[in-house]
Formats: sequence, structure tokens, C-alpha cells
Amino acid sequence: MTVYASATLPAESPVHFRDLVAAEWIKLRSQRSTPWTFAFTALVVIGSAVMAARADYANFPSYSPAEQQLHGFSLSDAFPLVGCLTLMVVAASTGAAAIVSEYSSGLIRTTTVAVPARGAVVLAKAVVTAAVWALVGAITSTASFAVSQAILDGRHAAVSISDPGALPALLAATLLAPVCALIGLGLGVLIRHSIATTVTAIVTLVMLPQFFSTQRRLTAEIHHAMVLSAWQRLTQAYGPPQYASSLYTPFIESWIVYAVWPLVALVLALIVVRCRDV
Repeated sequence: MTVYASATLPAESPVHFRDLVAAEWIKLRSQRSTPWTFAFTALVVIGSAVMAARADYANFPSYSPAEQQLHGFSLSDAFPLVGCLTLMVVAASTGAAAIVSEYSSGLIRTTTVAVPARGAVVLAKAVVTAAVWALVGAITSTASFAVSQAILDGRHAAVSISDPGALPALLAATLLAPVCALIGLGLGVLIRHSIATTVTAIVTLVMLPQFFSTQRRLTAEIHHAMVLSAWQRLTQAYGPPQYASSLYTPFIESWIVYAVWPLVALVLALIVVRCRDV
């Protein structure tokens, strides 16, 4: 009598969300362009703050006494528009590339076979993207603030982080990077084409606010609902400490804009990725 041994296949271990996050982190850090992208972004953002602060340092003696007392340029120099636009474009493009590159290379098919839960994959990418760009944003914004105020301190025109409006501005500058990166990620899932996604992100984040005037109520409301406008309202408005608490309190609507844009982008991405074929 022949006895056949029953072979039992080992149960397939479930994929945990932390494993997906770890995998996405490996994908990100293994790309050769990643450190260069972060370094270039930091150089432009911090360099623009240095140039703006040096310009005001040189022109400070020609300012009127009222302008010298206002210090309205101090935070503007710490977070200049040039650095902001560069950060927005690079962060959104990198966020989009996190998913678009997998569609263009066909790697997304392998990913979905290994992890059928597509929504979990998108969320893991979102966690890694937001965390990395939050770190980059914190480093660049803190360095920009410190360097610009150190330069302006030579004219006694610097502001302290404890002054009203300074800390919220620093936080807004820090969060701008992950907000734009998550919007780019969501657009990447929706569009799935590298150039089209990048162009859409640039038009939406950078160019679209310019089409809506603040002179009329309807267009002003649309203008204020843009990420760039929210950043400007949180970082550019500043006055003497005795007026800052009443005139330049950070607008709650701007923080809502910061939260709604990436949330909507991710929700739409999760809906689409579950309903559309790879």
C-alpha cells in the first residue's frame, strides 16, 4: 500500500500597510535624481531668500521712516515668491512622477498583481510623498527664515519667530511642499501621463490664480480658494507687533484651502484607481 504524504502549501502572508510604505520609500530613495531634486529645490528656495534680504538690506536707508518701522518686507524676504513657485512646481512634478513613472514603465501591473488593493498602494505613496516633502519644506523654510532675518538684523529690521504672524508663516511655508506634492500625486493617478500631468499641475497651482481678479466678490472668492493665494495670505501679510494680532491674524480659510486641495485630489485618485483598469 502506497501512502501519499499530503503537502500543505504555506499560507500567503498578508501585505501590511507598513510594508507598502517601506516599499515606496525604497522606490523613492533608489532613484538617482531624488537627492539632486531636493538639493536643487533647497538651493533655489534658500538662495531666493538670501537675494531678497540682501536687496532690502542695501535699499533700507532709502526707505521712509514709516516703511522702516513697518518691516513689511521681513517675512516677504524669508519666503519670496520665486522660491515659492519653484517649490510648488518641483513638489507637484515629483508627486506626480511617483505614480506616473509606474504607468509609463508598466511597473504598475506588477504592483497591482502583488497588491490587488490599489487604494492602499496610492495611500502608501501619499504617506511617503507627504512625509519626505514635509521634511524638505521644514528644512528649506527654516533655513530661509533664519538666513534672511540674520541679514536684515544688520539693519535692525529682522523679525523674531516669536513675533505675531511669524510662526504661522513658517508653518505655511513648510506645508506648501507636501500639499503640492499630494496634489501632483492625485493628478498623476487621474491623468497617467507625465507631460500632461505636469502641465496640468503648473496651470492649476501657478497660473490659474492669475485669471481671477480680487476686485469682484465672486472672482475674489475663487482666487482666495487657490493654494498660491492661501500661501500668500499666510506668509506675506505682516506688520508691527502692536497691529499684527488685529490686522494680520492668519485666515482660517487659508488653512482650509491647504487641507481641502490635497484631500480632494487623493479622494478622486482613490475612486478612479479602484474603478479603472490598469
